[in-house]
This record gives sequence, structure tokens and C-alpha cells, in this order.
Amino acid sequence: MANSILLTTPISSSVLYPKPKFPTLKSSHIVTPKQIASKFIYPNHISANGRLSATKFKILHKLRATSEVGETKELLSGEDSANFDLSKQKLSSWIYFALILGVVLFILNLVWIDNSTGFGKTFIDSISTVVSDSPEVVMFMLTLIFAIVHSGLASLRETGEKLIGERAYRVLFAGVSLPLAVSTVVYFINHRYDGTQLWQLQSVSGLHELVWLGNFISFFFLYPSTFNLLEVAAVDKPKLHLWETGIMRITRHPQMAGQVVWCLAHTIWIGNTVAMAASIGLIGHHLFGVWNGDRRLALRYGEAFEAVKNRTSVVPFAAIVDGRQKLPKDYYKEFIRLPYLTITGFTLAAYLAHPLMQAASYRLHW
Repeated sequence: MANSILLTTPISSSVLYPKPKFPTLKSSHIVTPKQIASKFIYPNHISANGRLSATKFKILHKLRATSEVGETKELLSGEDSANFDLSKQKLSSWIYFALILGVVLFILNLVWIDNSTGFGKTFIDSISTVVSDSPEVVMFMLTLIFAIVHSGLASLRETGEKLIGERAYRVLFAGVSLPLAVSTVVYFINHRYDGTQLWQLQSVSGLHELVWLGNFISFFFLYPSTFNLLEVAAVDKPKLHLWETGIMRITRHPQMAGQVVWCLAHTIWIGNTVAMAASIGLIGHHLFGVWNGDRRLALRYGEAFEAVKNRTSVVPFAAIVDGRQKLPKDYYKEFIRLPYLTITGFTLAAYLAHPLMQAASYRLHW
């Protein structure tokens, strides 16, 4: 009865939810839980266009305790990265994920990878025939084609999800991008020593260890998608996340930073024109991704993204050095989480499996 009266009586929203006076927040503003409850829990914190205001924080924003201020909380405009709660995981979701992964790999092998049934070899041969048989040109063209398709589909995500839904668009995105990525990686493995040698440093003492360390570190930047594997496989509804903690405190574009480190390490080690072509293509693609990613996040999150942007940086550690980003005293805890531990295991396994990866790649004769 009370609900019916409220729904039918023309009462102003300002009477039901009086508009609070918001304090001016600095990038490092610290508030107590009591202040949060009294000032920030209002339904009108979401604007009419769906964007989140930097000064009208959504109640669902993540709050993270800091050891420096005791019981006070750090109010984030974005999300707490790599926050994996085992108690909230459903066994059925991960079984579904394993089934989807198996089906995807089977179809990928049948339609693209297997030389007897797939189109991967034909795709690469067509580039070699039509464009150039130079390994440097083919390597660069493969990277360029992948970049155009991958970034193009990412740019069309907003429109595509409205037309066919988030899950269907994720399947389309992966179904087109993954084969092109496989072709690019396989061609690089098979032709990485075919180019003109520019320098030869592999005999330099300590260089192998330095390159390995660079590659190891790069993977912590390269794969923030491990924060939400179920979304990657479309088991959970995919979202465009505004991450703010963990690796994002160092750079808000970790994939770009990780790709640059990976490319530099491999180019220094291999030292030829094919490695140079691959590095130029990949770094160029990720530099474009910096602009495109910021543009998409700004459109989706509005002022909330501007708040994150103001206290983070594209160049690693720049925001920390100039004081815009204040690292918590217990910052290391933001990395002691399952997604980062998974990256560590995957990186070590990938290094140990290099001979197997090379042997499998050579069998494709791409």
C-alpha cells in the first residue's frame, strides 16, 4: 500500500532524496566510512546519460582499506583490479569455461591451423604472393591486418553490443581476432631468423638473463584480461572495465607497456630486420590503442575516467614520480592475488615450453 502511494503520488525526487553538498575532492582524498554513508549513498549519483560523476560516486564503487590511515578508506573512481573472491565462484561457470575453451580450440585447429583443412596457410601465402615474399613485409602486413581488425572491432563494440548483445559480440570479436593473432605469432616463430642480421649480441655475458627478466616482467603488464577470464570467454557478461589498482597505478595502459618491453627484449636478442618489423608493427598498434582505449573509457565513464586519468599515467611510473599517484604502504598486497599468481605460472610455463611451441609452429610450415 505504501509503495502504491509513493508510486502514484507526484512527490519531487528532491524531497525523497535531498541533494547533498559534495565536498571538493582531490585525487588523493581520503574519507571515513561514516562520511561515505552520510554523503555518497544517493540514487542520483548516476547522471541521466549513464555516466559516473567523479564527485557523485556510485555506491558500487570499490573501497579499499589502507594501512596508512587505519580505518579510513580510499575512494576509487574505478575498480579494484584482480580482486578474485573464491567464495563467489561457481564450479558450473568454470566447467562451462573449460568446455567453451575446448570447443574454440577444436574449431580453431580445424578451420585455421590444420594445413589440410584450415585457411591459415592460404591466408599467409596470399600475402606473400600478392604483396611481397619478403619476410619483413609479410611480418609487418600480418601485424597490420591484425591491428586493424582488432582495434576496429574494439571501436565498434558499443554499437555491436547494442545490436547483437555483449556475449554474441565477444564471440564475434574473438572468432575474428584469434585466428589472425595465431597466424602472426606462428609466422614470427618460423621466420624470426630469416631477415638481415643487424647485430649479434647473444654471446654477451648476462644478456640472456636480462632479456628473460624483461620478458617475465612484460607479462605482468601484457595480460590484465586475466582479471576476468569468465568474461573473456563470455561465460559472464563482458564489460568494459575501468581498473584502477594494481598494475594500473604504474600505468593505465599496461598492455602497451608490456608489449614495448617484450618487443625490445626480443629485438635485442634476435637483432635482425624481421624482429624489427614485428616490433614496429606491434608497438605502433599498442600506441594507437592508448588513444583509442582512453577515448572509449571517456565515452563510457565520463568524469569517473577523468578522475582516474588525472591520477595515473601512460608512461610507467610517471604519475608516481610527479606525485599524482600515491602508492599505499601495503601496495604489494594488490599483487598477491590469484590472477597475478596465474600470470607468474603461465609465464614460467611458456618459457619452459618454448621448444614445444617452436616445434609445433614449424610443423605448420607457414
